[in-house]
Amino acid sequence: MNPGAQNTDDTASPLLRSDAERNRARVVTAARRVFGRDGLGASMSSVAREAEVGIATLFRRFPTKGELVDAVFSDRMDAYADAVAVALDDPDPWNGLAGFIETVCAMQAADYGFADVLTMTFPTAKALEKRRNEAYEAMVQLIDRAKTAGRLREDFTPEDLVLIHMANAGVVNATGAAAPDAWRRVVAMLLQSFQAPARGPLPDSPEPRALYKAMLRAGPPCSTSPDPRKKS
Repeated sequence: MNPGAQNTDDTASPLLRSDAERNRARVVTAARRVFGRDGLGASMSSVAREAEVGIATLFRRFPTKGELVDAVFSDRMDAYADAVAVALDDPDPWNGLAGFIETVCAMQAADYGFADVLTMTFPTAKALEKRRNEAYEAMVQLIDRAKTAGRLREDFTPEDLVLIHMANAGVVNATGAAAPDAWRRVVAMLLQSFQAPARGPLPDSPEPRALYKAMLRAGPPCSTSPDPRKKS
């Protein structure tokens, strides 16, 4: 045994574990405010300042930004997946699809951070990405049903939903509080363009692998823990 070694959260006293948990909760709450206000471009330092903890303390709880995003937005990704389930339960596939798109775009408009989350991918955010993938499989079913019902144009693809999220995030971030409902008009125009019969052919949609690379590229840089020799 090394008597000079520091305690980990697993071996620390109940008091220290309680303090660590409080710090974690403060960081998540602060990150939710910062990301919701400034989007995912906000720095880890700004989150630490909002939480009133040292940057080293933040990184002990969340070694990467992706892990912090996972903790902050897991509930919103659950709501996103739930919206797909609600859409699948609608007896009218087109109403289900249109309602899903409107619901998710409203979620983006209400939270700049979540607007960004749906346009990026986070390899270290395991739970968030798992839920996203589950929702994606359900969305494929939703799209197929709407096509079978003859209400959705045949050349619409699942990748188009990602492009909708990207377009809406751009509108939300560009208009902000100056025109907070502008996204509604854009979404309405998009929905009308998706309905069958199509007015004309569309260019090819991006390949899934290319779109994944775009989402990975759009994500925040992989933050790493600061030098442990520096004081927090």
